[in-house]
Amino acid sequence: MKCPYCGELDNKVIDSRVSKDGSVIRRRRECLGCTRRFTTYEHIEEIPIMIIKKDGRREVFSREKVGSGIRKACQKLDISMNLIEEFIDDLERDLREIGEKEIPSHDIGERVMVKLHELNDIAYVRFASVYREFKDVNDFVSELKRLLSHPAK
Repeated sequence: MKCPYCGELDNKVIDSRVSKDGSVIRRRRECLGCTRRFTTYEHIEEIPIMIIKKDGRREVFSREKVGSGIRKACQKLDISMNLIEEFIDDLERDLREIGEKEIPSHDIGERVMVKLHELNDIAYVRFASVYREFKDVNDFVSELKRLLSHPAK
């Protein structure tokens, strides 16, 4: 493993821990060149999930891309990063459990919106405004009316 600080390839593992669900191993390493420490994560290499976009294109599911959209929707709200990461982990696990090699992006967007609606109405509306491509203020008002008439449980 290459040191992110000096580029040295020689390092030693000083601590290893398995995640709560057993799907990831966190390793704390020390560079033998510069003696700085860094963390690596070991994941199982899984078959990629292909996403069918609205225009018919296909691309590999990107947890980073989905996470970025969720984090933007939750910005400056009282929602912990741990909760967001758990949400993304659950979403990815659910998508893998479906057992399909290709999943429409619409299905993923709807799953995200359901969870955000449970977590925080502001995050939900922010995400919905991008996901549903609101064109003007009337789209916002319509979504807010719908939200007010069907509050989260």
